[in-house]
Amino acid sequence: MSAISVGQAVILGAVEGVTEFLPVSSTGHLKITEGLMGIPVDDDAVVGFSAVIQVGAIAAVLVYFFKDIVRIVSAWFRGLRHKEERYHHDYKFAWWVIAATVPIVVVGLAAKPLIEGPLASLWVVAGSLIVGSGVMWAADQMGRHKRGEDDTSFKDAMLVGSSQILALLFPGFSRSGATMSTALILDLDRVAATRLSFFLGIPALTGAGLYELKDALGAGVGAAPLAVGTVVSFVVAYASIAWLLKFVAKHSFNAFVIYRLVVGVLLFGLLGAGVLDS
Repeated sequence: MSAISVGQAVILGAVEGVTEFLPVSSTGHLKITEGLMGIPVDDDAVVGFSAVIQVGAIAAVLVYFFKDIVRIVSAWFRGLRHKEERYHHDYKFAWWVIAATVPIVVVGLAAKPLIEGPLASLWVVAGSLIVGSGVMWAADQMGRHKRGEDDTSFKDAMLVGSSQILALLFPGFSRSGATMSTALILDLDRVAATRLSFFLGIPALTGAGLYELKDALGAGVGAAPLAVGTVVSFVVAYASIAWLLKFVAKHSFNAFVIYRLVVGVLLFGLLGAGVLDS
């Protein structure tokens, strides 16, 4: 019997799709949802399932930003062939995304036992939600929001890309929250910070999903729940991306900060009362 049913896969796929790109922690919300449904959050099959359905959310990014991705990839290939094309910002940006992915890959492989073991605790999720909200609030206040996407540099990409490690080690911190906060501290405006977070997430999350696919199937997750969860994740994530870009163009991140605080405190309460098993 599959470790996760098709019905549970629908719910988890929807949670993943809504939260993957909002700065509220998709991993944290998945673990909370799994806990409420009685699914062991540190089970190898469950950890693998969570990573695989992220591919659906990443597919939504690929579709939503298809024209931008084609432009950047085309510039990269042109630069490989023609030296004069290597001064183009899109060519350099493609290399920056590749380089900025290296730190999280190295840490992810080295710390895999910790990530899937002690750090998978809901206590860690609760604490990370609260600490991450403080970081996000401070970043939004500190940032001058004066730099656009075309003003990004190699340093920006490396710092923002490396910040993904925080979410990798501390589920609940939020990959989107960490990257957007770092970008805001670097004075990027909210839309540029959000788009940079999307682009830097593509290789990291796709790689994680493909890496976990074999383990997820082998550990007891059926192909049907994986497929359903991934498709639901794609549909919901596409709508979430469209909404988020419109939202950050006119609003601060304060709503997300308050939401994270409420969820973090509530989670501590549920764990302390024994309603949820860490």
